[in-house]
Amino acid sequence: MITRIREVRRARGMTLDEVAKACVPPTTPQTIGRLETGTRTVSVSWLNRIAEALRVDAADLVDYPDHGELPVIAVLGANGASAPKKQALVVPPRPAGSQVAMTVATSVGDYRAGDEIWCERLEPEDFVHALNRDVLVPRPAGRFLFGRLIGREDGKLHLLPPGAGGRQSVVADPPWAAVAVKLVRVL
Repeated sequence: MITRIREVRRARGMTLDEVAKACVPPTTPQTIGRLETGTRTVSVSWLNRIAEALRVDAADLVDYPDHGELPVIAVLGANGASAPKKQALVVPPRPAGSQVAMTVATSVGDYRAGDEIWCERLEPEDFVHALNRDVLVPRPAGRFLFGRLIGREDGKLHLLPPGAGGRQSVVADPPWAAVAVKLVRVL
């Protein structure tokens, strides 16, 4: 099997040591290097461990003809755009199993019409991980509330709307919430 571990690792800007430490359980940089070069056979288990450490899907680590990727030809910094110091690739985002999406019809706050907001669903015990982040919360009768989660107490979520001048809303005991994790914007 031909892998793209090295290309994806470099695209993520990680060293062999950083990937090795991010693996669960941790491994050695030499092992990651051997898996990258094909000196050691890559099992499905290793692909999954490395993919999790790199925060990509395991499929992104396997080389196949229809794989979508974009070469990085410039890097934008404080002094403008310049050529990258080393070759890099950007792997387009892929949805995870627990993700949902919301589209923006009218510009509001930091969001523009046409944006896609990808959200990761959370169970009530994980709401604490969404504090000070934008969340989508279900309401009765197929309605939703979207805003910045500013507090959580006694099963109630306190949200501020994304636009200026809005009033705080409180939602009691929602079955789930979805925290915004990716913004897809067409320019």
